[in-house]
Amino acid sequence: MAGLWRTYQALMNKYPWTVQIVTAGSLVGVGDVISQQVIERRGLAQHNVRRTARMMSIGFCFVGPVIGSWYKVLDKLVVGGSKSAAMKKMLVDQLCFAPCFLGAFLCITGALNGLTVEENVAKLKRDYTDALISNYYLWPPVQIANFYFIPLHHRLAVVQVVAVAWNSYLTWKANKM
Repeated sequence: MAGLWRTYQALMNKYPWTVQIVTAGSLVGVGDVISQQVIERRGLAQHNVRRTARMMSIGFCFVGPVIGSWYKVLDKLVVGGSKSAAMKKMLVDQLCFAPCFLGAFLCITGALNGLTVEENVAKLKRDYTDALISNYYLWPPVQIANFYFIPLHHRLAVVQVVAVAWNSYLTWKANKM
């Protein structure tokens, strides 16, 4: 395990953006697999591989780049590594970024699942508030710790590891018709 971590660190130092995006996409995929196998109890024979591929593509093309970029912007908006700065970063993250990101994630997922605009809007109206409230149960303490203890280039990875459970919930919520 220590060797795997050293390899990850070396790759992160050499290719930080690529590693962050690959990590995000992979872990969104893991979240979907957990969603299908543990939450939905589909079984391997009924596993929707296309759905997992779609969710991974959202992770690679949306989640990784957007969150990775957001953390860079946030570090410029709120400078410092104190407890106070970590609290301010968490508040900006959760009050400004999280609601927009969550709405965009649900809309993108709906579009990739073939929903019409009307169906996507109805799904968003049905699921958004519940997902946002669930977000506020999990993410504020995680983000305070992330912003206080974790260096910028590792924040996306830390969030995505914690997000395996969150991604399982989100992919279930996003794919529930």
